[in-house]
Amino acid sequence: MSSPAGPERPPREADQIKVWFRVAPREDGPPPYETEGLWATRLGPDTARVDNVPFLRDGVAEGETVRFRTDDDGAHWAVGRVADSGNCTVRVLPVPNGPLGHDVRAVHERLAGFGLTGEVFSADFPLVALTVPGGADLRGVKALLARGRDEGWWHFEVSCDTDAWRSA
Repeated sequence: MSSPAGPERPPREADQIKVWFRVAPREDGPPPYETEGLWATRLGPDTARVDNVPFLRDGVAEGETVRFRTDDDGAHWAVGRVADSGNCTVRVLPVPNGPLGHDVRAVHERLAGFGLTGEVFSADFPLVALTVPGGADLRGVKALLARGRDEGWWHFEVSCDTDAWRSA
């Protein structure tokens, strides 16, 4: 497939940049970090598509296109969203003394049937940040998240949602 700008090509490593986001204070106090860097694919001189799921920044999901400003030190700072991805971000923290313990694989296994992907913060802090694709069974995901919370498997929060998520 071609476009006026030439043939489409897969992103090169040189197209990968780190886009930095400021982390807002939470109701329960200051965040553990003031910023979070997310990998992104540069799309233009000041736009990029977010390539991984955020652990700390609310209101951002994998696949979204953001506008950034590059500072004098060469750091790229997000300044706004250009296009939504349709994805949601959900964070799941297993209950240490619950049925899953700290087993992040068990969290992934329970949610894998919905096509969710994600990352683990660290072995010491088993927070799982998940991307919920816009085309997933959102009612099913919400039901399983609520069941896991109610049965003591995990705590969870939705840090980026969509109209489809809210109406599911």
